[in-house]
Amino acid sequence: MRILGIDTAIPIASAALVEGGDLLAEATQDRLGLTGSHAEVILPLIQTVFDRVQVPVDGLCGIAVSIGPGSFTGLRIGLATAKGMAFESKLPLVGISTLHAAAARLRNFDGLIASVLDARKNEIYAALFRRRQNELSRLTADAVLPVASAIELLREHQEDGEPLVLIGSGAQAYESEFTASLGASARIISDAGYSSVAAQAALLAQARFAAGEVDDSGTLAPVYLRASEAEHNRKN
Repeated sequence: MRILGIDTAIPIASAALVEGGDLLAEATQDRLGLTGSHAEVILPLIQTVFDRVQVPVDGLCGIAVSIGPGSFTGLRIGLATAKGMAFESKLPLVGISTLHAAAARLRNFDGLIASVLDARKNEIYAALFRRRQNELSRLTADAVLPVASAIELLREHQEDGEPLVLIGSGAQAYESEFTASLGASARIISDAGYSSVAAQAALLAQARFAAGEVDDSGTLAPVYLRASEAEHNRKN
């Protein structure tokens, strides 16, 4: 089962092709040195992975796209791209949580994982996961939280002596707050050296495609978790 993964929810856009649990090819904006908006780079990234594997679009079984939380504009771009390709090629589509895909990047780790994206305004998008013996389990729903609330959530879920890793732009943006509160028990890691969010979205989607649990391309929508600035201003 060959699946295309697309992610424009985080600052570094990515695309990937997976098959049978294996990563065939991936391309990220930073590694290719592509500048410009997500709208400008996502199609070149997708074309790059197709060129590397020499696979046509009609050789796909489905498309997976990260649907948030994340950049509001980025989410709309990624989902529009995935929907357009799915419609044109008559392919099934699956939406995957950005935070889940980001946590799944940590494959050689046993312990508590905090998947954290910078939501600005002293808030983060966060979800907690636990990996044990290659099994990744979700502990909390995706949420937008003040950093202090996220720290309390981590304290509630961390078991005695359990390794803790925080990954994502939010972990780096608020590193001083996390390390000051959690101390040596928390390890902040960068995205460098790990597979892309697009690759993990595609790998996570495999089970859903196999079970026929696909999304309706017409109604699949981004998961923002909070109102946009424009919506907030209208309400006030």
